[in-house]
Amino acid sequence: MRLIVRNGLRHLLFALVLLAGIAGATPPPKEDQIILALIQRVEARTDLVFVRNGSDHNAAEAATHLRSKYKYFKVELIDAEDFIERCGSRSELTRKAYKVRTADGTVRDAGDFLREELRALRAH
Repeated sequence: MRLIVRNGLRHLLFALVLLAGIAGATPPPKEDQIILALIQRVEARTDLVFVRNGSDHNAAEAATHLRSKYKYFKVELIDAEDFIERCGSRSELTRKAYKVRTADGTVRDAGDFLREELRALRAH
């Protein structure tokens, strides 16, 4: 039952986002600034390897990819959380989760990493 409600809410949210996109909605200026700052934080993390569809990418490549996805999906996004979910968590084509690998070899989901970075960014 919970899954049905959750999927129903997801479909409703998608429909609302789609309608907002049709109306030309984009993240408000403050959220746009936060998203761009989040991408800059990714770019600065030269200590991490970003894994996308099984291929390793450095911080600059990861930031370029995120900027490209943001540009493409911007009209469908409401806030930084949407950006992370739509652009920073998984491949649109393969649906595979993006990963982040630290210097010690620890691998984690990029979405979790980005949410943590967003919390730090919002705290300042």
